[in-house]
Amino acid sequence: MKVLLITPPMTQLNTPYPATAYLTGFLKQHAYDVVQRDLAIDLILNILSRPGLEKLFIQVEANYADIDDADLPDSIYHFLANYVDYYQCIDAVIHFLQGKDPSLALRIASRRFLPEGPQFEALYQMEEINSDVLDQAFGLLGIQDKAKYLATLFINDIAAVIKEGVDPHFEISRYAERLAASNPQFDDLYTALHPIEPSYTEVITAQLLQQYIAEETPDVLGISVPFPGNMLGALQAAKYCKQYAPDTQIILGGGFINTELRALKDPRLFEFIDYICLDDGERPLLTLLENLQGQGGTLFRTYRLEADQVVFKTCAGKHDIAQKDAGTPNYTGLPLDKYLSLCGMLNPMHRIWSDGRWNKITIAHGCYWAKCSFCDISLDYIGHYDDAGADITVQRIKTLIASTGQTGFHFVDEAAPPKALFALATKLIEQNIVITWWGNIRFEKTFTAEKCQLLADSGCIATSGGLEVASDRLLALMQKGVSVAQVARITKAFADAGILVHAYLMYGFPSQTEQETVDALEYVRQLMQQGCINSAYWHRFAATIHSPVGLNPDAYGIQLIANKNVLFAENDIDYIDSVQTDHEMLGQGLKKALYNYMHNTGFEYPVSFWFEQPVLETGIPKEYIRGCLYCQ
Repeated sequence: MKVLLITPPMTQLNTPYPATAYLTGFLKQHAYDVVQRDLAIDLILNILSRPGLEKLFIQVEANYADIDDADLPDSIYHFLANYVDYYQCIDAVIHFLQGKDPSLALRIASRRFLPEGPQFEALYQMEEINSDVLDQAFGLLGIQDKAKYLATLFINDIAAVIKEGVDPHFEISRYAERLAASNPQFDDLYTALHPIEPSYTEVITAQLLQQYIAEETPDVLGISVPFPGNMLGALQAAKYCKQYAPDTQIILGGGFINTELRALKDPRLFEFIDYICLDDGERPLLTLLENLQGQGGTLFRTYRLEADQVVFKTCAGKHDIAQKDAGTPNYTGLPLDKYLSLCGMLNPMHRIWSDGRWNKITIAHGCYWAKCSFCDISLDYIGHYDDAGADITVQRIKTLIASTGQTGFHFVDEAAPPKALFALATKLIEQNIVITWWGNIRFEKTFTAEKCQLLADSGCIATSGGLEVASDRLLALMQKGVSVAQVARITKAFADAGILVHAYLMYGFPSQTEQETVDALEYVRQLMQQGCINSAYWHRFAATIHSPVGLNPDAYGIQLIANKNVLFAENDIDYIDSVQTDHEMLGQGLKKALYNYMHNTGFEYPVSFWFEQPVLETGIPKEYIRGCLYCQ
């Protein structure tokens, strides 16, 4: 039996999403003939090529043939007017972003090589304020990074052309996300899967699937769907697999499936696929493959269709594969030399998500804390904690270095456990293993200055963690287990050890007032000004059905607005808050301020400056964070 695993569009372009590599390594342990492909990167590289741009130009020109130039969207007008320059540059730019032609950086950085379209507008605005903004960001000798930033804007211009000109669902890191995310009905996706004419990107997807099937002739196609923005691409791939190889069994799994399809009832989904596996994929997939080979046995956490009804099959006697037995990720079959290192922001920490090729590895399954009230702690991927042990993790690191030739690692834990991290760091140092790594943690007092230095010595360059609401009252309400003052000292310890720090931020938590939101921004301003955190991201709180907030709304002063007709996806749930605050207006100001802070500007303005409407003045002393750091 041959198994083909694929990652559908769209995911990050700098490194493979790890799900298929994890499952490939596991299934090879069990002697399965398994191969993998990254449909996302293959699709992008098909588009971002001279033949791809030629097809794009023809279709865009045809779609806008009857529209006057003055009425064209900016991205379309600039692309059509400068097509010759785009065509000339594209292959060279892709090779440069793949690290294959570093000398091109000098031409790109000159600002005379690339056509600069609407995506460069934010850069122009920054240059109006500070003409040396790029030199300050990259220095006089940072030519490679400067060129990478400009090349990324060039790619973003083309992405905007695709979205506005030929495929409204298209984005670089997601695809048709709104059709899937928390959508209780399958209707929108079902309609999108039956277009009058296939879209520009769907045609390429079909061609790639046909190529995969011809090359591999799989008996089983497994598709990992990590995010809502992968679901349409996944089902398009499944649709064409059914067309080209109708006997191939198609299986869906992944993070989006695990989180949002736990109440699935719509049988139409099974027109495109045969099975859906929930939670950790190793045991359900292994059991299903055994079943398909006639070895019998009850399926494990698996949806299938029986008599036109969606049924869920599981077996209480089976258990998940322990972390120590899950195997080492295997990247065989993925084009590691073809991923694109992008730089979308002039911030050294923020760029890590899109820059560099990282081997993905997990230290421990689940979250060792598993208490935060906004988090889906009732689900297995967070609530079930299982540590593999430092010795096994070190061996997996060695294996990955040997197989990929690369020493960059991203630890993709929900929150890497401190004791396991310290043990791992010690072994890396003792065994003289040189790697560069980063990962997600909880900001907790265990991370002393001494321990942060240990992590840095072992190769840690960056870490991310949740400051969330930056309010002591709300941090206690959400059972985060830290205070703002503690986060300040912890993040400063990381920064002093030379480790970049990213903070996840949240606004709109139940009962959060305008005053608390404004004060949170002042905390963040001071944290960034004091060098405690290097970058951050604000997101609007969403109540989910699997979190303590969603499971016990009365404790947080909210009333859920239940949707009683869920046939497809269910995660985010609407609610009525007992405290009325204009979170939409506040959110715009929070993001505007943070964008400036991450570019090292705007610290001198009062936080009220960033909001379009008058807001309450902050009640936080201007030296509060400094006092937490130096006046203990």
